[in-house]
Amino acid sequence: MSSPAQHLAASLVQSVDWLAIAPPTIAAVVGLVVLVADLFVAEHRKALLGWTSVAGLAAATLMLLPLLDGDRSTFCLTGDATVCSYTADRFTLVIQFLVLGGALLTALLSVTALKDGRKELPEGEYWFLLLSSAAGAALLPASRDLATLIVALEVASLPAFALVGLKYGDRKSSEAALKFFLSSVTATAVSLMGISFVYASTGTLYLTQVADRVQNVDGQLHTLAQTGVVLTLVGFAFKTAAVPFHFWVPDTYVGAPLPIAAYLSVIGKAVGFSGLILVTVVALPSYADLWGPALAVLAALTMTVGNVGALRQQATRAYSAVRLLAWSSVGQAGYLLVPIAAAAYSGDAEKSVGSTVAYALMYGAVNLGAFAVAALVGRARPLNRVADYRGLYASSPLSALLLAFFLLCLAGLPPGVIGLFAKVTVFAAAVDAGLGWLAVIMAVNVVIALFYYLQWTTLLFRAPEGEPEKHRVPAPLTAAIALTGVLGIALSGAPQLVLRFTDTSLF
Repeated sequence: MSSPAQHLAASLVQSVDWLAIAPPTIAAVVGLVVLVADLFVAEHRKALLGWTSVAGLAAATLMLLPLLDGDRSTFCLTGDATVCSYTADRFTLVIQFLVLGGALLTALLSVTALKDGRKELPEGEYWFLLLSSAAGAALLPASRDLATLIVALEVASLPAFALVGLKYGDRKSSEAALKFFLSSVTATAVSLMGISFVYASTGTLYLTQVADRVQNVDGQLHTLAQTGVVLTLVGFAFKTAAVPFHFWVPDTYVGAPLPIAAYLSVIGKAVGFSGLILVTVVALPSYADLWGPALAVLAALTMTVGNVGALRQQATRAYSAVRLLAWSSVGQAGYLLVPIAAAAYSGDAEKSVGSTVAYALMYGAVNLGAFAVAALVGRARPLNRVADYRGLYASSPLSALLLAFFLLCLAGLPPGVIGLFAKVTVFAAAVDAGLGWLAVIMAVNVVIALFYYLQWTTLLFRAPEGEPEKHRVPAPLTAAIALTGVLGIALSGAPQLVLRFTDTSLF
């Protein structure tokens, strides 16, 4: 006969839904396996570590498929199964697909980069850090309490600092890592202070409970809660590279290994924006009058500064191609902020959030594709200037055509239909929310972006200076370019699939 103490102990034991947490768990476990295996694998067989990592990320991505049949939650409060720390709903799965798929493409780019790196990058540490960061990034969209959210954010960010500065004896790499580290640590400190104020005001860290309790905060704690909301927003603005917290982006992208710059441009943004959505739309909807205008202004500033910065890049400057993509990613972050700001004014916040997620999927596929072609050109032209792409069609027709397609998608021009579709979706979210002034600023910025995207695109088809230089494409790089190309073309053929796929459920 069991005692009351045994009943209490049994009620406190949590059952873990291992299927729900499988995607980030597989990435983390494979990372540990690779780190240990590095001690025993001979130097001439280190490539096995890379292919093991690729297989691990592919397995983690495939584990999303069994989760499509319904929402699953785990690590829930005892006595209240509706309040949980980890939830695998449609929003979570879409962001995890973007994160793990993006990490898989980054891994394919990295296999070639490490082989070409002539031992500048330690392979075991590189793969461990990449998989650890991917695990944290996959955990973040499933986080439904503020503590798990911050832990996931740091697990995604801390390995990224090391990856940026991992090149042996490279001054640019070290400087980029230091700048990235200092800005991110500042962001984390500000976020933690904001979250501590929210916790002090509400007495809970669970997002749904925060949403309920923050509406009835004692009058004496109202200012504390408002300050917490503002500080939390400032912290996430750093993570999303929103202006004026974007200063680390260009130098970090140039100093980092090119696959890591691609990783930061897509997965780093997915992490920041998914965290921002969870904090604003899920935890703090009652403070929409505070974060809505703030995010609208940030969106306008970010898209304008990013596109003007990209426009100012000189084609003959060293690393100008990477810098242009870096400034372009800042401008794209502004577009991604628009629907989140619109959620504060819209009667259908889920639809607005779905617009951000749809845009993020489009941007992730085509931006990784552009970086993949940049990695190909960078193998022969290490300075990776925009001018180095002149006549690419003569030496590598398929790569030139795909890069032109990716740039047109980013610009929102046919045949890049998915880019146009994503921009129209974001534009419609602003108009429907009554943010006409923001829609006008976005339209102006789209025109600015057209100039530098088209300028780069036309350069690909000009007559080359001198003899065309043939580009040998290694198999992993070919796979990365082909996957992003197929995805972009397929989505351009059926853009409505993106909205159907991103029909999120956050409430």
